[in-house]
Amino acid sequence: MNKENIIVPKLRFPEFQNEPEWTERKLSDVLDEHGLKSIGNEEVFSVSVHKGIINQIEHLGRSYSASNTDNYKRVLPGDIIYTKSPTGDFPYGIIKQSKVEFPVIVSPLYGVFTPETTGLGCILDAYFESPSNVHNYLASIIQKGAKNTINIANNTFLSKELYLPKNKDEQQKIADCLSSLDEVIYAHIKKLEALKDHKKGLMQQLFPTVGETVPKLRFKEFEKDGKWVEKKLGEVATFLKGKGISKAEIFENGNLPCIRYGELYTHYNETIDIIKSYTNLSADDLVLSKANDVIIPASGETQIDIATASCVLKNGIALGGDLNIIRSKINGVFLSYYLNNARKLNIAQMAQGISVVHLYPNQLKTLRINIPNPNEQQKIANFVSSIDEQITTQVQKIEVFKKHKRGLMQGLFPNIN
Repeated sequence: MNKENIIVPKLRFPEFQNEPEWTERKLSDVLDEHGLKSIGNEEVFSVSVHKGIINQIEHLGRSYSASNTDNYKRVLPGDIIYTKSPTGDFPYGIIKQSKVEFPVIVSPLYGVFTPETTGLGCILDAYFESPSNVHNYLASIIQKGAKNTINIANNTFLSKELYLPKNKDEQQKIADCLSSLDEVIYAHIKKLEALKDHKKGLMQQLFPTVGETVPKLRFKEFEKDGKWVEKKLGEVATFLKGKGISKAEIFENGNLPCIRYGELYTHYNETIDIIKSYTNLSADDLVLSKANDVIIPASGETQIDIATASCVLKNGIALGGDLNIIRSKINGVFLSYYLNNARKLNIAQMAQGISVVHLYPNQLKTLRINIPNPNEQQKIANFVSSIDEQITTQVQKIEVFKKHKRGLMQGLFPNIN
């Protein structure tokens, strides 16, 4: 190690201003591979980018562990785990500290290490939350094998250096600061999950299921309005197809707002008000929305994914290729929530294909739906939209706290650029 490579962060707690500067330290000097294995009664956990170390069944819905877990690695509270599995923004794997208060076990493919102190483990966890930090640390020592598998020995993972504090009191002070902020973020995430669960529960009651003519939960003013009217979607709507807009035809400063079908999976929910993409193509050559249109992808990767409806709230939005456009006098917001929930499985079952599934207007026309009077449609649309507004606000709050943490990290860690 170069002894001249000494540095201090921009933000440092006052009591440590006169302490030695941070120095480059190999991870092998601060992380120890303890090599503990399962003792037979621990729960199997997975590692999530957003949730950290989490029970596998809670995270994935079921267990994916081997029938014999004797070779699984034991994780102690505070241990650092390196997954060696590419995911999303982390093509070289993810690195997390276990915040679980009891020992658990993880896949034998993972690297499991005990940090010098729990506080330093927290610092490493926060540092490696950044995709760019993970990339910068791992890119030069990773080898990728067949099927994008990651080949890296644990001693190689530990072979590089990071600027880290040696003073254990300073380590803990930084960890306490980060942990307190994490607790606030976690509390808001739990509130977000509760809102989403509340919405999911309401969706199951506000719309009639197949075979029913009235919902389980109905607003008081409509209780005496009788049954919802059953119709085929083709009897109450007309269908159009969008026209192709390629990725190369999208421009940040384009003059015509547009929606491409892939954005329904990645960007939009049941209502579309703020438009993500713009093009310079002529409106005369495209299909433009009418406010209240409901759009559903015409192709996708899976049957359940393709059953994704969104209501376009504005006129004049160019609707790209591979979009089914449903135009009707039914309240579009009501219809998008209805199709996305009470009729999602029915739509999914209509889709055809193997590697790519397709959904055609002639199929959607046969979908049976139940329709209440316009006032009840509006009431349901307003009510569910208000819950979505709360969810959006909660998401924005979480992002503000995460942005604050990212800014804090830039000050608490030395800038070596």
